[in-house]
Amino acid sequence: MQQYLRAGLVDELHVAVVPVLLGGGERLLDDLQGAPPLECAEVVASPAVAHIRLVRR
Repeated sequence: MQQYLRAGLVDELHVAVVPVLLGGGERLLDDLQGAPPLECAEVVASPAVAHIRLVRR
């Protein structure tokens, strides 16, 4: 995923965040030097999940 972000091939990203720990996890948005900036376009949250839509500026 990070390779696509760094290359500028992602226009929009939908991330579903669930408050469950299943091991170490993966940091999707770390070490993205040189990638086009993303901005939060929408957040829809409930007690069970948060849906976050990021778009390229």
